[in-house]
Amino acid sequence: MAKRSTRKKSSGGLDLSGLWRPEIGGILLLLVALLTLLSLIPVERGVVMQRWIDLLRLGVGWGVWLMPVCFVGLGLWLIFQGLDRELGVERERPVGAVLLFLLALALVHLIAGGDDPQALAAQGDGGGYLGYAMSNLLVSALGTPAAVLVLVTLSIIGLMMVFGVWLDDVWFALKRAARSMPDRQSLSPTKLLNSRLLTRSNLLPRREQLPLEVPPPESPHASQTTQTLTQPQGSVFPRIIGGEQTWHLPPIDEILESAPEQDLSQSEIRERVRIIEDTLSSFGVPAKVIEVNQGPTVTQFGVEPGYLERRESGGRVKRSKIKVSKIANLANDLSLALAASPIRIEAPVPGRSVVGIEVPNSSVAMVALRTVMESDAFAKIKGPLPIALGQDVAGNPIAVDLAYMPHLLIAGATGSGKSVCVNSIISSLLCTRTPAEVQFIMIDPKMVELTLYNGIPHLRAPVVIELERVVGVLNWATREMDDRYKLFNKARARNVAAYNQKLLAKGEKPLPYVVIVIDELADLMMVAPDEVERAICRIAQMARATGIHLVIATQRPSVDVVTGLIKANFPARISFAVTSQVDSRVIIDGPGA
Repeated sequence: MAKRSTRKKSSGGLDLSGLWRPEIGGILLLLVALLTLLSLIPVERGVVMQRWIDLLRLGVGWGVWLMPVCFVGLGLWLIFQGLDRELGVERERPVGAVLLFLLALALVHLIAGGDDPQALAAQGDGGGYLGYAMSNLLVSALGTPAAVLVLVTLSIIGLMMVFGVWLDDVWFALKRAARSMPDRQSLSPTKLLNSRLLTRSNLLPRREQLPLEVPPPESPHASQTTQTLTQPQGSVFPRIIGGEQTWHLPPIDEILESAPEQDLSQSEIRERVRIIEDTLSSFGVPAKVIEVNQGPTVTQFGVEPGYLERRESGGRVKRSKIKVSKIANLANDLSLALAASPIRIEAPVPGRSVVGIEVPNSSVAMVALRTVMESDAFAKIKGPLPIALGQDVAGNPIAVDLAYMPHLLIAGATGSGKSVCVNSIISSLLCTRTPAEVQFIMIDPKMVELTLYNGIPHLRAPVVIELERVVGVLNWATREMDDRYKLFNKARARNVAAYNQKLLAKGEKPLPYVVIVIDELADLMMVAPDEVERAICRIAQMARATGIHLVIATQRPSVDVVTGLIKANFPARISFAVTSQVDSRVIIDGPGA
């Protein structure tokens, strides 16, 4: 009984372990930062505050003035951790700030130390004992000149980490600035000085300064007429006249090639029609081929089910329609008779009263992007983001508006055509929209698919190839989405189209659409699955009205890559050939991919 009561008393005791939360530590650090700042001001201090500030001076010397900032940063980080929210800062920025702070202590102490750097640290000056320890270690190992060189070099690296400016960004900005500069031989010195080419506003990126006025064509004929009147032959890049740049879209027939059409011979089509009808009839399924639609890879034969005649006991003949399932069950027999594998039976074809039997062509025809972009289906799209996808099984062009989708998920095994589809989407927008209308953010972990687009004016930043920077890019997209919603709220606009109309009415430049292209989702989900999934789902759920759209491709559409949340937010999905029916069910909710 005594043991039982003791156990009951200990189990009912007060547990203080659950009282500590990260936000409590963050608030305490903010309090420490405020007290440290008050201690640095020449006001009356207590004994504890005097000892505290003396301890900080001995530790970091003159760096004590930056300690409140350090405490504030650490406190905010703890508060956001407790709220389970991201701080919105890339990981390398705080690391670079800490590195820069430590290097500054060592460099300051090395310069101000004089003959007795230890005495300087004991007085609480210079870099304190921390700066003295680092500088003394470097000087003892390398000597004073080499130590200074090492500290300066590492400080430059710390600055690059803090500001997120890397060598490829600098090189990309220099190339864009050099490309935007006019030919000096074509301008006299007087015109060069009088122009605005040397002002600060003209050194900004092109997307911030160019007034672009290129309306989308209403029809293919109108588009060709407009381009013929306004575009000099062979002029793909913008012309510069007196410092002002005007964009001209390149003619499609000058930059895209057309592919020759490959048609089956009439004798081959008649032979396949005969084989299909005879095979179905031999299995007791009378049917007739009433239409033939030839596509680039398959030919679809439209089969109309026939009737079975059965004589009843009274001598009357009763006719019954053939079930569609009987034709679908003969897929393997038709494949054997046609010597073509695999064949696909669509029972029935949506919108038509026929059963579609898709037979692979003897040779695959190439579908040219130019053919689809010059079609009526592409010209009828009045939306802001027209894209060309290809042709259907009947050879009809397929073109859609990405803004209507509003996000696109593409899956397919290696070599199935996934990258070709992504490139056709990007090329469609590049050929029809200017940098003021559409901007791209491209993420390419494989480093070979999208890096060829580096240097185009539509890019908002160089193609991201480092996996550790992807989360920061996606977080930027979410912040951009939130900022645009704040602008819409102030302007009382519902979406980006209504907001741009109000800007144009005021004579201001409209907001561009932003298309985020991710080439391989599986690599990102392996590195940071939670952060990537959270950012992608948030953009997919809310970014449609702000003009931010996602195009994501993956070669492994398994459930751990295309999660339930991601799949639910991508109603528009394209699937090429995948490795298993399990992956097919993940991407298109059924077999067949």
